Amino acid sequence: MSSRIYLSSPHMGALERGYVEDAFASNWIAPLGPHVDAFQEEFARCVGTPHALALSSGTAALHLALQLVGVGPGDEVLVSTLTFSASVNPIRYLGASPVFIDSERTSWNMDPALVEEELAKRARTGRLPRAVIVVHLYGQSADLDPILAACDRYGVPVVEDAAEALGSTYKGKAPGTLGRVGIYSFNGNKILTTSGGGMLVSPDGQLVQHALKLATQARDTAPHYQHSEVGYNYRLSNVLAAIGRGQLHVLEDRVAARRANHVFYANAFEDLPGLTFMPEAPWGRHTRWLTTVTIDPEAFGADREAVRTALERENIEARPVWKPMHLQPVFASFERRRGSVAESLFDQGLCLPSGSNLTHHDLTRVVEVVRAVHRRTVRRTGS
Repeated sequence: MSSRIYLSSPHMGALERGYVEDAFASNWIAPLGPHVDAFQEEFARCVGTPHALALSSGTAALHLALQLVGVGPGDEVLVSTLTFSASVNPIRYLGASPVFIDSERTSWNMDPALVEEELAKRARTGRLPRAVIVVHLYGQSADLDPILAACDRYGVPVVEDAAEALGSTYKGKAPGTLGRVGIYSFNGNKILTTSGGGMLVSPDGQLVQHALKLATQARDTAPHYQHSEVGYNYRLSNVLAAIGRGQLHVLEDRVAARRANHVFYANAFEDLPGLTFMPEAPWGRHTRWLTTVTIDPEAFGADREAVRTALERENIEARPVWKPMHLQPVFASFERRRGSVAESLFDQGLCLPSGSNLTHHDLTRVVEVVRAVHRRTVRRTGS
């Protein structure tokens, strides 16, 4: 059996090792230390925000973000339906309810027109949501300007889930920095990884300071341990922050490598009918964190699952596009605004191996399997 090709494996280098060795040599291991401070400052400069807080995960960051904008029991939060459950679970942590919004096809992200319609409808009935979570999928920004304008009109704060979008742009700016609060993830498969970790960013320094307090068990300023609100153990360790600093130095290289993967696939599949790549929207740079395609079974001759299982038989990991949240058993009872676009993307969508450390041989193996599935279909049907 050939070696495993993963969907998006970590890509480490000498810089990360050097920073980690420094953390060990200094004995700063706990969830505080000079690498945490430096990582926050360097990350804030990278994305163009005044304040950043390093945390234990992107989910932790989203949980705090929602709490900080006032989400609580009985509230409703508009959120993209085409996403991972971590975008929705923190809504439920706080006793609030999600309202799922369908995608548009230009970027596969939250449809601004549906957000506008839903806010207008809810304003008429006095049921405005407490917040809107905009998710930026697969390395591409949602169309933020109309969403931000609609939310500003109705006084609804925007929380950006940029877990998958570090390194992308929206009209020259970093998605995650345009709403009231933004969050990023450094999970093991992300374009920048600390093995596990996340970042909360905001232009509001007081909000970030409050997030810091909540993330540190909400300890009050006192010589003894005193607490006046419930907190969490959400800080990032100095060791993991050291990894993040090294990763941040090579972020542009990692983006370039992933975009090159996409170009390789696009050239290799140019003549295949029914195989279409996720578009790059005109408003910014798509990092191609994951190269994602849709496969029309009528035109291609096989469906997404046939391609995925063929890849798996050759020890190559590929995954379906996110199953929409309104189709998940745990969220099936909640409201949604349409959903047919997200459903069709899930039905036909496939994420191909996209790591920045893939070799030419790895990419060629993927291409050969996909083309072989199509060839078998052509021979079988004679078309």
